[in-house]
Amino acid sequence: MPVIVLCSTKGGVGKSTTALLLAQVYAEAGSQVTLIDADPNQPLATWASRFTKSVPERLEIIGGVTEETVVEVIDDAAERKPFVIVDLEGSANVTASYAISRADLVLIPMRGKQLDVDQAARVVSLIERESKVFRRQIPYRVMFSMIGMLQSREQKHIRATLDGKGIPVLDTALFERAAFSAIFQIGGTIFDLTAEDVSNPKAAQENATAVAQSVIAALNEETTR
Repeated sequence: MPVIVLCSTKGGVGKSTTALLLAQVYAEAGSQVTLIDADPNQPLATWASRFTKSVPERLEIIGGVTEETVVEVIDDAAERKPFVIVDLEGSANVTASYAISRADLVLIPMRGKQLDVDQAARVVSLIERESKVFRRQIPYRVMFSMIGMLQSREQKHIRATLDGKGIPVLDTALFERAAFSAIFQIGGTIFDLTAEDVSNPKAAQENATAVAQSVIAALNEETTR
């Protein structure tokens, strides 16, 4: 079963938000999902404990994961659930290395700023090192997350640079929407939100679903290579 790992060495790029949205979309579609919170700040485990009654039945959230337990937790979840999603701390540490070694796909979120590109490059280097250690090519995708609807000149330049270096980029970007932060404030999933909660929740639902579908497409692309 696919293990999707979210990794970034920079904070504020939407890593935990992306992990939670993917888990919610797959659960909404009928899949059983395990979401592993390996971030010491425990943003996802906190969300689950704070809003226990509104966590989807198909979504299991495991917190308190450390470098000593992360491999065992991932392997166990992968045997039980169709989807395993791992949210890592914002640093290239031992836990990140162990989790990446188990990944079927690593997602590297970035906001489309040059500083984010520099940090994303560090994660790519880490993935390449782990690929050599484990003697298998670990697939990854850089993804634009929490960006504006209109593509800036800087984002266009960055995308061209990534393409020129042969760095694969996820086809769909995650836009910055009030709905994505609202689920951390009021609980539930993006599919529970109404127009009374946030502006245009349907657009947020469609965007998150499109990103989740792009992730599936990337997984399928890698398995056919």
